[in-house]
Amino acid sequence: MLARVRSCAVIGLDGVIVEVEVDTGQGLPGMTIVGLPDAAINESRERVQAAIKNAGLEYPRKRIVVNLAPASVRKEGPAYDLPIALGVLIMMGLLPPTAAEDSLVIGELSLDGSVRHARGVLPAAVLARQQGYKRIIVPQADAAEAALVPDLEIISVTNLTDLYAFLNKTLPIPPVPSIPFEDMELEVTTDFSEIRGQEHIKRAVEVAAAGGHNLLMVGPPGAGKTLIARALPSILPSMTINEALDVTRIYSVADLLPVGIPLIRVRPFRAPHHTISHAGLVGGGNWPHPGEVSLAHRGVLFLDELPEFGMRVLEVLRQPVEDKQVTISRAQGSLTFPANFMLVAAMNPCPCGYFGDPIRPCTCSSSTVTKYQKRISGPLLDRIDIHIEVPRVPYEKLGDKLSGEDSSQVRQRVESARQVQRQRFTEAALLCNNDMRPAEVRKYCALDEAGRSLMKTAMNQLQLTARAYHRVLKLSRTIADLANAPEIAPTHLAEALQYRARVNLS
Repeated sequence: MLARVRSCAVIGLDGVIVEVEVDTGQGLPGMTIVGLPDAAINESRERVQAAIKNAGLEYPRKRIVVNLAPASVRKEGPAYDLPIALGVLIMMGLLPPTAAEDSLVIGELSLDGSVRHARGVLPAAVLARQQGYKRIIVPQADAAEAALVPDLEIISVTNLTDLYAFLNKTLPIPPVPSIPFEDMELEVTTDFSEIRGQEHIKRAVEVAAAGGHNLLMVGPPGAGKTLIARALPSILPSMTINEALDVTRIYSVADLLPVGIPLIRVRPFRAPHHTISHAGLVGGGNWPHPGEVSLAHRGVLFLDELPEFGMRVLEVLRQPVEDKQVTISRAQGSLTFPANFMLVAAMNPCPCGYFGDPIRPCTCSSSTVTKYQKRISGPLLDRIDIHIEVPRVPYEKLGDKLSGEDSSQVRQRVESARQVQRQRFTEAALLCNNDMRPAEVRKYCALDEAGRSLMKTAMNQLQLTARAYHRVLKLSRTIADLANAPEIAPTHLAEALQYRARVNLS
């Protein structure tokens, strides 16, 4: 008897229905799996056979053929173990043919019959609801993740024996209740009050957070660049339910969801080491998986010691920084991952770190300094809205017992500015000023006569490109939002212009 069980393949960040067909054929006992499986799926033969036997059930001594349809979709991972095992039991007549007719089944089997964690459960649950399935059967470890999707019956199983009894209606398994989204206080790891001095740097970081702008900090070692970057997430606004689900879906597909945390409510902060490959940064593999730029979606990507990254690695950042997504092409096809992140970078002005320092002399030659700074290309620098110099902190500031504003105070101002932007972009479906396209820039970033005159002078003196022109206007709009000003004033534009690079680091 031919048996059919539905499962799910994850392509990029989206699920695709896979029909697991199980039938018997002529020949020696064994199992053959067809339908473009990878090595992990081919190994399912041994896991399924051992799991069925150790669950106290009969495994057929026949030739079994398993087809994963559609055959044109690549399947990977051990999550097809459970649907294959159910197909074998239905084919043997141990389960009724309609046992899993209205269900989507996902799970890896251990040799003892227990059901283990599988990646990509959230996209599978979303697909099940979209396709009208009544329920989804998932490992107990992934039940909370699937329960994020409303209006879907979640059946959590720990082993094959219990699932067999449940489908035979001899053991009731209550559905897992849906988990409502609740706002959670931002987990502050580094508070803004820990930063001594550097008031103008704090202002630049606040502006960057309010509009989602990219930021580059240049200064000597020990000036506090890394501390400032790590304090940035503490002033970012809390994620909405849609943002949280977007981020959680990426981490589910990448199999990086923290244990016991089905929904990521805190904005990501990713700080890869400078030895990372370009595939690790933007994503890759034989069948592409998300990279650091996608794992930083709706959060912060922090690149410390920016010139130490490989030039090829830095250049692949251009497209995701500009387009808010990254497309990875392979012979089998192309996949697109979201990559709407804040790029925050830090660097020393030279190899020794003290070029331009008023106290400690630089030991680098001028040619060495130029070569070091040219590791970062002009086109990449042009995509960074805020360039700020971070000087060394004087003793008076370090020894001062008075602490500055804490993160909650700064975050209130950032939240207010973001709320203004959400109301402004309701029809455009944008989230912050940095997401504006040229049409929105023309509509919302109009300048008065004094502003146009100032911008014309700045274009000539700073040699701004068309891209830099639009980025200055978007930054001015953010500064005006922080000031609760309906229009961009010359003072807002002047502050935005001072954040452009004064020297040509490229």
